[in-house]
Amino acid sequence: MPTPREFLLGPWRAVPVLGITQILSWGAIFYTPVLIVPLIAAERGWSISFAMGGFSIGLLTAGLVAPAVGRSIDRFGGHVTMTVGSLIGALGLVLIVHVTHPVAYFGVWMVLGAAMAANLYDPAFATLGRIFGTQARRPITALTLIGGFASTVSWPATHFLIEGVGWRGTYLVYAALFFLVAAPLHAFALPRERAGAHTPLPGTTQPPAAVLPSSGLPFLLVASAFAAYAFVPSGLSAHLLAIFGRSGLDAGTVVAIGALFGPSQVCARLIEFVFARNLHPLWIARFALTLLLCAFGMLAVLGLSVPVAVAFAIMFGAANGLITITRGAVPLILFGSAGYGRLVGRLAAPFLLMQAAAPLVMAFVVERVSDPAALALTAAFALIALVCFAGIKRP
Repeated sequence: MPTPREFLLGPWRAVPVLGITQILSWGAIFYTPVLIVPLIAAERGWSISFAMGGFSIGLLTAGLVAPAVGRSIDRFGGHVTMTVGSLIGALGLVLIVHVTHPVAYFGVWMVLGAAMAANLYDPAFATLGRIFGTQARRPITALTLIGGFASTVSWPATHFLIEGVGWRGTYLVYAALFFLVAAPLHAFALPRERAGAHTPLPGTTQPPAAVLPSSGLPFLLVASAFAAYAFVPSGLSAHLLAIFGRSGLDAGTVVAIGALFGPSQVCARLIEFVFARNLHPLWIARFALTLLLCAFGMLAVLGLSVPVAVAFAIMFGAANGLITITRGAVPLILFGSAGYGRLVGRLAAPFLLMQAAAPLVMAFVVERVSDPAALALTAAFALIALVCFAGIKRP
């Protein structure tokens, strides 16, 4: 474990700095639409699906911008790129308060999409990869432990702010936090050093690890695996609780079951950090997806009831928590830390594009076919991801 001095003065200070800004970034942009977009729609006379379409446009933009963000972090460092991203986020949150025209509304979500591409996990992972090199796995896991509390903090805070200052005031408060907290932390507190491509930790004599070329079949399998998996959390987060509700569970029980997702993520990441840190991340990904497929199988065999829904939420949360770690660790271990930011950006693009499409595809299947068909489709994407990971050969 790093010493307190390393957390304060050494490269490990990147972890608490990025932990704070991850909670703010996820909380201010990614988790707020579920509470605020219906209020915007009601005030402006739009349908909720139209207003939520702005968020999808933002995710599409993030996917298109992600490769450029990764290259920028490789070249300039996270202390530059993520600072600019924080300022763009502040601008977007101020603009969304004032725009009323539908086209301008979508345009603002494109601005916020660029902010997401430069502020969420992918640029944070790229920043840690630049700072720590091939030793970035443990910092990445530690960061996801902190970031796992984003929804736990964001939803109550957003609800409290909406009650106190309305949705406009809420977005302005978050804009101020981006400008006054996230941007200065990124600019002045993030370490500027850059690790060598295969630099071992001080005091170790580990030889450079063999790596795969960041192109060809291995890269395609990794990109396909993460893109396929992206359908799962995005589609389920938009529809799972509603599916539980339509199965006959009362609203209070459904909300309580949904609250299990965040703690399950954090617990799984903590277990990985303590007990599985030396296990190859490919095995972590394969285990997580196997656990998720078992959860879907349990739903299909036992049907929906309160115990089954609770077990599914816990298993889904644990699997998602582990996959989040592997999004940073798998490309680092397989392809090395040279050009890691560019690599993460290339992987983030299809992930974010699939993430944007999943809620719309799930809604279509739910409306035109059935809830079980939508769950089966989600399970199929998880199976595709597992097959892709199983096909990757370690160097």
